[in-house]
Amino acid sequence: MKKLFVMALLAFFSATSNSQISYTNAFPNITFTAPVFLTHSYDGTNRIFVVQQNGLIRVFPNDSSATSAVTFLNLTNKILTGSERGLLGLAFHPNYETNRYFYVNYTRQPDGATIVSRFTTEAGNPNKADSLSEYILLTIAQPFSNHNGGMVMFGLDNYLYIGMGDGGSGGDPGNRAQNLNELLGKILRINVDTAYGGNNYGIPPTNPFAGGGGRPEIFAIGMRNPWRFSQDPVTGTIYCGDVGQDAWEEIDTIAVGKNYGWRCYEGNHPFNTTGCQPQNTYTFPIKEYQNIGSDISVTGGYVYRGPRIPSLTGRYIYSDYGSRKTWKLLLSGGNISDTSMFAIAPSNVLSYGVDQNNELYTLCANGTIYKYSGSIIGINTGGNQLPDGFSLEQNYPNPFNPSTSIRYAVPANDFVNITVFDLTGQEISVLVNENKTAGNYSVEWNAANYPSGVYFYRMTTTRGSAEKKMVLVK
Repeated sequence: MKKLFVMALLAFFSATSNSQISYTNAFPNITFTAPVFLTHSYDGTNRIFVVQQNGLIRVFPNDSSATSAVTFLNLTNKILTGSERGLLGLAFHPNYETNRYFYVNYTRQPDGATIVSRFTTEAGNPNKADSLSEYILLTIAQPFSNHNGGMVMFGLDNYLYIGMGDGGSGGDPGNRAQNLNELLGKILRINVDTAYGGNNYGIPPTNPFAGGGGRPEIFAIGMRNPWRFSQDPVTGTIYCGDVGQDAWEEIDTIAVGKNYGWRCYEGNHPFNTTGCQPQNTYTFPIKEYQNIGSDISVTGGYVYRGPRIPSLTGRYIYSDYGSRKTWKLLLSGGNISDTSMFAIAPSNVLSYGVDQNNELYTLCANGTIYKYSGSIIGINTGGNQLPDGFSLEQNYPNPFNPSTSIRYAVPANDFVNITVFDLTGQEISVLVNENKTAGNYSVEWNAANYPSGVYFYRMTTTRGSAEKKMVLVK
């Protein structure tokens, strides 16, 4: 009940955010039920396919004036829903235009096992799948109803990647994520174009256990619940949002043979190190944030490569399901920069997807699919847009040299981020990024290493944000 109340507050205050990014209903004439994935068919037809957790895949033209979506595939009679179960993933074969193959991930009636299977689109009817064409590749037993993972994706190497949670419950009681003989708690990779060893798929020769020592399907281990991963088409980096237990949410970059630590570590922090290897054998997140307050579950996204918002290009975009906070980060040369929250989504973020132009869509629990509008280039200096009681004290021009004290007030417990930007909107320094109790605070920005000029600092809370100018004179 507390979390529902917090979410209601967020819905009320989200309009106060002064980010120049705004959300636009991408398909205002169509509504969806629990949309958990969006993609296109890689055949140049510019159609949108939306996966609904209730077992339907719907298809329609990529046009904001589209008035209806037809059912491409109906699996309602095959799937088990409830908790985190249902129809969870969809991936079109790289040669879909000629072979008409696509792949799905769902939880099966009546036992809740994960099924990864192939279907074929009807000849002569590109908007209709042949429901009798199912060809099952993998069946993976699930001991509990949660942590199903569900993502399927063809990588740039044309292999099929499959995200598997640790089997559920809490704390991975079977230690499955670290068990090399289990497929749970892993990122898997298979070759769907061959069959080998009695299976309906082959094993890529570069999989870490292709020659033995573990299940050959394994690509990477130590995942808790990889809720959405994607591959940057420019750099080839695979990003994953791995949902935390009770304390830390994480973003990982997934590479072959790596161990991402669960259940030994949650994010960068020890969780249950009984029987674990030395710390340096694990690969830790590139970014983590606390699971606290309304921040409850990470939703992994995509590196932005769309045409609408050039200032986001190359930034990985992700959200928290509960708080709806949306962040960006830039990974370059192994270094992370340009990390900040830049928007609050209109509703709880279930998932993301991209169209054939790599434009990004946000799929929300209110049944609406959004795209970004506007630009985050430049700074909004329209004044304080925080609700009553929050305040910032630093007035333009108020020149300083070489440091300045920024004072602020928090009327009730809340998450607070204070970040300094230059005139181009480039993040310079994060001064505060933590939960604060009610009270008056100050933080100092030492600008000794920065040139004279105009800077801005932005205070962002779950309830809104505000910006102030300041001038550095040396």
